[in-house]
Amino acid sequence: MTKASRPKNGELKSRWTVTIIGIPTVLGLLYSGGWILGVPVAFAAWIGATETYRLGEQSDIKPFRILGGTAAAALTLLAVRFPTFTGLAPWAGGIFLGLFVTSAFSAMMWRWPKGKPLSAVSHTLFGAMYVGFALACIPLLHAAPAVYGWGPLMADPRSGLAMVALPLACTWVGDSAAFFAGIKWGRSKILPKISPKKSWVGSWTGLVAAAAAGMLWYLLAQPYLPGLPIRGLATAAGVGVVLGAGAQIGDFFESLLKREAGVKDSGTIFGGHGGMLDRLDALTVTLPLAYALVLVLERWA
Repeated sequence: MTKASRPKNGELKSRWTVTIIGIPTVLGLLYSGGWILGVPVAFAAWIGATETYRLGEQSDIKPFRILGGTAAAALTLLAVRFPTFTGLAPWAGGIFLGLFVTSAFSAMMWRWPKGKPLSAVSHTLFGAMYVGFALACIPLLHAAPAVYGWGPLMADPRSGLAMVALPLACTWVGDSAAFFAGIKWGRSKILPKISPKKSWVGSWTGLVAAAAAGMLWYLLAQPYLPGLPIRGLATAAGVGVVLGAGAQIGDFFESLLKREAGVKDSGTIFGGHGGMLDRLDALTVTLPLAYALVLVLERWA
């Protein structure tokens, strides 16, 4: 292991902090469900969207932070009230239509001619969708066992927790395995100009670990999701691999945004441990991907 590849103490400390504090907090919120879950998720969406806009501002783009952050938070709250894709879709369309109209009007008033109005509007829409749509999938996934009859006959809050745990487990286990394998054996880098620490060895190890996480999740979740369309360890492993690959894409994309902005972290909300977007990067892909996968499997079942 070269000196450059050794993890800094702060990086390891950040991961342990997230593990020790973050995971119990997330599990408690997922067990509670409803608005107790929805309000913190909406807050996270608002923070994540505004951090996305700050990254854009480093490239001389001036999006409308308040409009976009409010739209992202509103989308997640509406997912609690209308916890199906068909139920949420009209409201989501209305939110983004309203965001387009208000940001376009604001751009004409305050971004023309020197404020890059097209970039301001497009980045405002992107930030709200990038974070808001992803986190809206948390209440959608949480409600899916009750909506589609995947849970036991008697309502059990552990069913919703188990459902959301699928993308979380595959993401976090795959990411951790990729991180430590890359430190130990990773010499050949994938995209060093975007993310200099990501190696091919780490990537493949992460996919294997995500597959194992999917199988373990399947065994543990079965009592709480007896009607789930993911049937068998092979299917669970395949879902884990797909989610693991999606997590890596999400991680790379957020790194790309930071490289373009010329910053190390997306924000400072967690002090020396980075911003909200740094914690959500992989989940911006794996949450909607998990929701899409289970709905597709439900159609095929």
